[in-house]
Amino acid sequence: MPVKNNDIAQIFDKTADLLEINGENQYRIRAYRSAAQIIRNLSRNVADMIENDEDLTQLSGIGKDLAGKIKHIVNTGELELLKELEEEIPPELTKIMDISGLGAKKVKAIYNELDVKNIDELKKAAEEHKIRKIEGFGAKTEENILEGIKRFKKESRRHKIAIADQYAVPLIEYLKKDKNIRNIEVAGSYRRRLETIGDIDILVTCNEGKEVIDRFTDYEDIGEVVAKGKTKSTVLLKSGIQVDLRVIPQESYGAAMLYFTGSKAHNIAIRDMAIKRGWKINEYGVYEDDKLIAGETEEEIYEKLGLKYIDPALRENRGEIEAAQEGRLPELIIRDNIKGDLHTHTKVTDGRNTLEEMVKAAQKMGYEYIANTEHSRHVSVTGGLNEKELAEHIKKIDKFNEKLENFTVLKGIEVDILEDGSLDLTDDILKELDIVVCSVHSKFRLDRKKQTERILRAMDNENFHILGHPTGRMINERPPYDIDMERIMKKAKERGCFLELNSHPARLDLNDIYLKIAKDMGIKIAISTDAHSINSYENIRYGIGQARRGWIEADDVINTRNLKNLKELLKR
Repeated sequence: MPVKNNDIAQIFDKTADLLEINGENQYRIRAYRSAAQIIRNLSRNVADMIENDEDLTQLSGIGKDLAGKIKHIVNTGELELLKELEEEIPPELTKIMDISGLGAKKVKAIYNELDVKNIDELKKAAEEHKIRKIEGFGAKTEENILEGIKRFKKESRRHKIAIADQYAVPLIEYLKKDKNIRNIEVAGSYRRRLETIGDIDILVTCNEGKEVIDRFTDYEDIGEVVAKGKTKSTVLLKSGIQVDLRVIPQESYGAAMLYFTGSKAHNIAIRDMAIKRGWKINEYGVYEDDKLIAGETEEEIYEKLGLKYIDPALRENRGEIEAAQEGRLPELIIRDNIKGDLHTHTKVTDGRNTLEEMVKAAQKMGYEYIANTEHSRHVSVTGGLNEKELAEHIKKIDKFNEKLENFTVLKGIEVDILEDGSLDLTDDILKELDIVVCSVHSKFRLDRKKQTERILRAMDNENFHILGHPTGRMINERPPYDIDMERIMKKAKERGCFLELNSHPARLDLNDIYLKIAKDMGIKIAISTDAHSINSYENIRYGIGQARRGWIEADDVINTRNLKNLKELLKR
């Protein structure tokens, strides 16, 4: 079974973590972290590229040495350097680095002083107040560590939707080769496109269930077969993700899809509707006494209950049932509605492709425009643009646009919102741009009042267009900063600003709750990818999935407009 991109990325991440704990050269560490990010964000499977004898050094940021290491991992599943490091340093220390606020230096200090090698030992040391005795640590650090452990243990059981895709999609393709199968689909939170999933639930109808179960448990990527029966089997993939496969009678397929897709709250509301009619509903169908009256399709069940079909993305019992009863369900946004990407980076700052390469890839996506939003100087650890450099870059984009036909690069910047609410560049240069994405990249731990006021003051700047990744969270890695989103949304509405839905699967920021609130308030959204490479454009599908969960329609999104209408919206 081919090694997945995520498997390679995890090996590189772990290598970088151990190198950092060991105090190795920062450039070497950064190379492995960068490679992990590049591989994780690729829309293609690296193993397939190697099988097709493609040159991995053509991937921006991957040199000959790293390409060789990637090939070795794909062929053996291992990296020699990582094995050597794990002999020197307890590998469980890398898990400790996943606790928010604990970088390599702190982890190394805790290890050296207290011989703490894993999260359980870290928790015990914090509870016994041993960590505060280490130089540079204190009671507050201990408190943060215990809170971080609690959050980590909760979040680590769930996997980002993009990671789930890497395992679910090839498994479904493998199973579909069995001609005995009639219907097959992944249900659960995966089908509802939650930002994280627990397990992968697969439902199948077929002629012969035993054949499907046997094929499923023979899958090469399985680490353990937990249970195997006639109609259900549970396995753990080598990645640790649990997969349940159920064989369903054809007449019950719709009922099973409805039941196992969830959410629990939606299913309870549907069940209550059935009970009021004197019916019973479960994973096998809708019954009047003992007679099956609906069950083969979801549409049939919803219709029986007097409802329009409800898209899985909406099934959270947040008003979708009432909307279905009253004919008010939204016409949810789809990928084809998007006309361009309003948040992209190139090699000019910390991207991995040239502007020309980014434009060609965007044209292949069917886009009419992109906004090139390089970092300002304060933001980028690799060096953003100062005012003089940005002025020169604006001229280059103007010249570049002269060569383009039926496509436009919008002149933009991702400018940092500083602690006092000012922007990292002056109004004199910002007013020369078509679009300004304003983001918080530092001082995440300001208290709620200061963090909120910081953003509100920034929105007063007439050059402020879009609030980038508004809550700053990194899923399963970093919590959102503490802000009053209601006040920020009111200010955005008042000032004519827009909120970004950052489609990067590690962000998906805004979340679905805030998206629905923004929609109800009449605040428009920019669905962007924050693309740092040509491969990142494909992440738009995760943003679309998140937007659909937030009831977002095409009209709610500014980059569904053509260029002329978009420019009108951007005027303040």
